[in-house]
Amino acid sequence: MRTLQQSTLRSGARQAMATPCSRSVQRVFATAAHADIRREAMLRVPLEKAHTFNAKFVPFSDIQSGHMSGESYSLDDVVYRSRDGGLLDVHHDMKALAQYGPDYWRALFDARIGTTAWPFGSGVWSKKEWVLPGLSDDDIVSMFEGNSNLFWAERFGKEALGMTDLWVKQCGNSHTGSFKDLGMTVLVSQVNRIRKLKPRSITAVGCASTGDTSAALSAYCAAAGIPSIVFLPADKISLAQLVQPIANGALVLSIDTDFDGCMRLIKQVTAETPIYLANSMNSLRLEGQKTAAIEILQQFDWQVPDWVIIPGGNLGNIYAFYKGFKMCKELGLVDKMPRLVCAQAQNANPLYQAFQKAHGVADIKESYQAVKAKTTFASAIQIGDPVSIDRAIMALKDANGIVEEASEEELMDAAARADRTGMFNCPHTGVALAALLKLRERQVIGPNDRTVVVSTAHGLKFAQSKVAYHSKAVPNMTCQFANPPVQVKEDLGAVMDAIKTKFSL
Repeated sequence: MRTLQQSTLRSGARQAMATPCSRSVQRVFATAAHADIRREAMLRVPLEKAHTFNAKFVPFSDIQSGHMSGESYSLDDVVYRSRDGGLLDVHHDMKALAQYGPDYWRALFDARIGTTAWPFGSGVWSKKEWVLPGLSDDDIVSMFEGNSNLFWAERFGKEALGMTDLWVKQCGNSHTGSFKDLGMTVLVSQVNRIRKLKPRSITAVGCASTGDTSAALSAYCAAAGIPSIVFLPADKISLAQLVQPIANGALVLSIDTDFDGCMRLIKQVTAETPIYLANSMNSLRLEGQKTAAIEILQQFDWQVPDWVIIPGGNLGNIYAFYKGFKMCKELGLVDKMPRLVCAQAQNANPLYQAFQKAHGVADIKESYQAVKAKTTFASAIQIGDPVSIDRAIMALKDANGIVEEASEEELMDAAARADRTGMFNCPHTGVALAALLKLRERQVIGPNDRTVVVSTAHGLKFAQSKVAYHSKAVPNMTCQFANPPVQVKEDLGAVMDAIKTKFSL
């Protein structure tokens, strides 16, 4: 009976993706147009009640209080703050979305996975109705991002942690090598729409960045033909991160300050010019990032993991994951939420310090103070004054979350140890893995708890840090899992000696 029901639901989901043309006409059209997927999307019949879906900006304080003040803005408005200076949030009409039941949404989202139907082949835009429902498919700027693999860390889980159900969400397996693609496709798509509606309202898009945001912004803007500007802290990002916006044609400003200084400058510039702000204080990006949470549920056949561990810097991502899980729970796709862990580098840990002072999340806001971030290998989260602090606190409170930290040696050792089991981790994933090791040691996370570590970037973007580690060239670090190359002469005897020494032959 369940199989028949699922089949019926999938059929309905496919119809929602279909065009009004006959199949023969579709075949002729596809052949004649060489399968122009944008043109095919224009012919597709939308969901029957799609016209009732809508999203708008509202003050984040309204979301916190659960009371709508009446202040709201169109997503077509260039606005970043509410009237009282607080952050904004993208608010969806949940009653309209609830017109379709959970079985329908699950079947619809599942039917879109892995297709080339524009734009639903994207892991973000396969949930378009929950992201930007009012956006035309033709305005979307996508590289079919998302749909990243959920890696079963079988060997690392068993050998390092005594766990059987450890998974790593590989968000770095994306076009520019980080999870930032998920949010940038949404922001640049909305900018694309605004530029069409109001041609002179936005001349370029800009961001302050520790590396990954600038790579994503420049790539998506290049795809759309929109100028981009990035503010980078000089000598504080990897070469791989620096070269990406350069290659994509962005105006790259290397500034003698840290991320927080770059952030202050970009806010001043965007306040006085028609340059659109792309940092995570702009809540559009979080709409894309939340789809990674929905993907995790899909990949577990809509079963909820016990824990999700997320590296935290500017703290928008932990709120985005919370928002994705929360929407699924509110619309009945799942019946609970996972507990969240925010993992911070010890050298940039204002949320962790507040969590420790408050002895939990209950009074964490009162204990919070910004810090001056110190240099960390986890450069993308080297942020001492996170914009999304209030968002993160709300997420942690509602999800019964906790905060953990990792020292430089702990994060590098954790990444290297996991690499030896087949992974290739960025330092930020090392922070999350180190946090997990500590939580397992204290028995906070159990051996059978289904746990997901969010890997935010690809290790290849941080090869320099790995070279330094395995060369044992990091000051004051033992690098216990270093694996330096063995220098040998061009001599069979020398080669055999090296092999015998390594493998005790």
